[in-house]
Formats: sequence, structure tokens, C-alpha cells
Amino acid sequence: MAKVTISKDVCKGCELCATACPKKLISFPKDVLNAKGYHPAYIANMDECIGCAMCATMCPDCAITVEK
Repeated sequence: MAKVTISKDVCKGCELCATACPKKLISFPKDVLNAKGYHPAYIANMDECIGCAMCATMCPDCAITVEK
């Protein structure tokens, strides 16, 4: 199982990671804001993640790390 870590304080909610995710696991809850006022990325069901790291590759701010 892969472990995905999203730095919520760095994420600016650009949604590029959600577009890149082949399993469509990434969402942006509207009730959560980070210190900069953005809705950070969130993965609700980590068990379905295949560890492809496409989300981390697409993130322009390097806010996502993926460990297999």
C-alpha cells in the first residue's frame, strides 16, 4: 500500500493533482482552509491508492510525497 503525504500548508488547491490521479481519489473539501486561505488536497480512501505518484509529479509546489 502506498503512503501519500500532502503538505496542507503548502498546497494551494490548484487541482492539478486531482486531474492527474488515475483513480480519482483526490478531493478538495470546501470546509477546510489552510493558513493561506486555500482548500488543500485530501485523499479520503488511501487504501485505493496505487502509488503511481502522478499527483506528486503534477504538483507545481511539491506539496505531495508518495512512498511505496
